[in-house]
Amino acid sequence: MIRKIVVIVLLFASASFMAQRSNSSPYSYFGVGEEFNTNTVIQNSMGGIGVAFNHYKYLNFTNPAAYANLRYTTYGFGVLNNDLTVKTSTTSQNSTSTSITYVALAVPIGQKAGFSIGLQPFSSVGYSLNNAVLNTDGSTSEITLYSGNGGINKIYGSFGIKLFKELSLGVEADFSFGSVENSIINQRDNVSLATKYNEETDIRGGALKLGAQYKKELKNNLVLDLGATVKLAHDLNVTGKDYLYSLTFSSGGGESPRDTLSISNINGSYTIPIKSTFGAGIGKLDKWYAGVEYENQDAFTTNGLLANTNNAYKYGNSNRFSVGGYYLPKINSISSYWSRVTYRAGLRFENTGLLVDGTGTNTDFTEIKDFGISFGLGLPLKRLSTVNAGFEFGKRGTTANNLIQENYFNFRLSLSLSDTWFVKRRID
Repeated sequence: MIRKIVVIVLLFASASFMAQRSNSSPYSYFGVGEEFNTNTVIQNSMGGIGVAFNHYKYLNFTNPAAYANLRYTTYGFGVLNNDLTVKTSTTSQNSTSTSITYVALAVPIGQKAGFSIGLQPFSSVGYSLNNAVLNTDGSTSEITLYSGNGGINKIYGSFGIKLFKELSLGVEADFSFGSVENSIINQRDNVSLATKYNEETDIRGGALKLGAQYKKELKNNLVLDLGATVKLAHDLNVTGKDYLYSLTFSSGGGESPRDTLSISNINGSYTIPIKSTFGAGIGKLDKWYAGVEYENQDAFTTNGLLANTNNAYKYGNSNRFSVGGYYLPKINSISSYWSRVTYRAGLRFENTGLLVDGTGTNTDFTEIKDFGISFGLGLPLKRLSTVNAGFEFGKRGTTANNLIQENYFNFRLSLSLSDTWFVKRRID
């Protein structure tokens, strides 16, 4: 039965991925948009740790070496609901968006290896911004509207193998694809026609990640885990067209294009540098676990993109520090269901690497930082399957330097179905 459920949900989720618009953040204006945190609900509930963490029935999107410890075929399906409050120094606005965050299947190979395949969103674009220039009497002399939509999805395949009792290695290959549309409309007072710059791009590119995990059994059933991954530098190629034309607006706000001023081809790229992640954890299997993780990446560059033409932003080095863990009172409790529930919590401190100039001088750039506190529950179902619920409160950005602060509440939900596939029956 579980195999039929997996096939049905896989087909439904794959179609939904292509159609979803899952972002309303103004910061999705920059670069490839707002990048998704490509972790499972379980990992996100523990502050995002995962490079050293492994489990016999859980997916792991951080370190492919973790699949060497997989013992059950596991299907995972995740959903995110984001409640966002956007604040400036004078105003605030609320929005809500819901999206599918991953569809993945992991299968063990014997007792020393495993692999996983899946589909995830990589980034999402969904913004609508405006900037007004006022006359000395307070009337509007010029207004510029910025808008964008689209995003990038990612298909991945991971493989992990245990070389020795304590050491596992893994490799992951992925391919990103998607389309993004950005536009700028400028309307001046006493000018009958507005102008619009529209950029339509397709984005493609592959990447490779290498991972390793070391597991050491200590006294009193304690287990020490160490892990590291390196995602190699790669390019996301950008192709498309940009259009510059004049237009008028109808009384209802609709656009009526007039004269095309220029059309040109786009052929650029995002150059994404190497990303390194290191972590350590300690605990008792199916009892408790505590871990820390650090991630670092150099600045990446962009070429031939609309958002880069006004020099309103640039990239610096990014890094993240996470700490988290779980507690499971009694996995085989008969008298109490809540003793079989897994309780998770974590913290995340992140420097996104994005620097934005809110003054318009192109000289005063502010680092955009992100902080989140999370917790979650693993609710057991029959056999080995679970429903995982995660909650995260966070803040990104600042109202200083004429910028925007985002306060968000993320509710994540996943269904994790585990079973023993490809096992030869002993009794017919």
